[in-house]
Amino acid sequence: MRKTMTSKQIEANRRNARKSTGPQTPEGQAVSKMNALKHGFRSKETVVRGRCIQEDEQEFADLHQRLWEDLKPGGVLEEMLVNQIVTTHWRLRRALKAESGEIALSVDEGQWDRSHLSPRLASIEWGTYDDPVFPMRQSALGNGFLEQQLQAVRASVEQAGELTESAVQSVTFQDKPYSLTEDLEKLRAQLQPSPDGLDEAALRARRKEQALAYLDRELRFIAWQKVKCEEHEQKEEEARLAAAVLPTPAVLDKLMRYETMLQRQLHRDMNQLERLQRRRLGAAVPPPLAVEMSGRV
Repeated sequence: MRKTMTSKQIEANRRNARKSTGPQTPEGQAVSKMNALKHGFRSKETVVRGRCIQEDEQEFADLHQRLWEDLKPGGVLEEMLVNQIVTTHWRLRRALKAESGEIALSVDEGQWDRSHLSPRLASIEWGTYDDPVFPMRQSALGNGFLEQQLQAVRASVEQAGELTESAVQSVTFQDKPYSLTEDLEKLRAQLQPSPDGLDEAALRARRKEQALAYLDRELRFIAWQKVKCEEHEQKEEEARLAAAVLPTPAVLDKLMRYETMLQRQLHRDMNQLERLQRRRLGAAVPPPLAVEMSGRV
C-alpha cells in the first residue's frame, strides 16, 4: 500500500522542486538544453529535408528549446513526453502548411487555366453553333475577335475609299463566311445605287462615309459588349477564387483525420506529463479513468 504523505511533506517537496532551477553556468545550461538528444530525439528524424522541400532545422530547434524551458521536464519519462509533444506540435504545423499549400495550388491552377484559355479551344466551341456570332458576343474574347475583324475592314475602307468585295470576303470564321460576312455583304449592296444621281467621285465619297459610319456604330457596340463581358468575367473569377479557398472534399477529409489524430496524441501527452509532474511534486494523483466502449446497445 502506498504511504500517504502529510501536508507538510507535500509542501516541503514543492519548496525543494522550486529550488531546483537547473544548471547555473552557461556551459551547464547549454548541456541541459541538449538533454533531449540523449534519449533518441533527433531533429533529422522529424524535420523533412528533401530535394524540393527543406524544413528549417533551426526553427525546429528553437521550438524544442522554448517548449523544453516552458514545460521543464524532470527525469527520463517526462523528457520523452516533452519530446513527443514537440514532435506532435511540429507535425500539426506541417498539416496547417499542407492545407495552405492545397488551397494555393487549387486557386492558382484554376486561375491559370481560365486566364490562359486557348483561342483555338474557344474557336472549337464557337464552331458548334449555327451562328458563331452569338457565342462570340457572350465573352470578352469573342467580342475581341469580332472587333479585330471589323477594325481590319475599316482600315481597308479608309485605304481603298470604299467597302470592297475583297474586304468583305476577308471576314471569315474557320476559313468560311458567317453572319458577320453576310451583314457586310448586305451593307455593300445597299451602298451601290446612286439615288441622287451623284457623279462618281461624290458617290464614292458618300459610300465611304456611310460604310465608316456603319462600322463605327458596330465597333462602339462591340466595345460596350466587351466591357460588359469583362466586368461579368471579373466577378465570376472573383467568385471562383473565393470558392477555391476550401480544399477538395478528399483533401479536407485526409487533413482533418490527420489533425484529429495528432491533436489526440498531443492531449494524451500533455495530460500524462501533467500527472507525472504533479506526482513528482508530491501531489496525490488518482489513476487515470479508463472507459471501455462497446458496440452493443
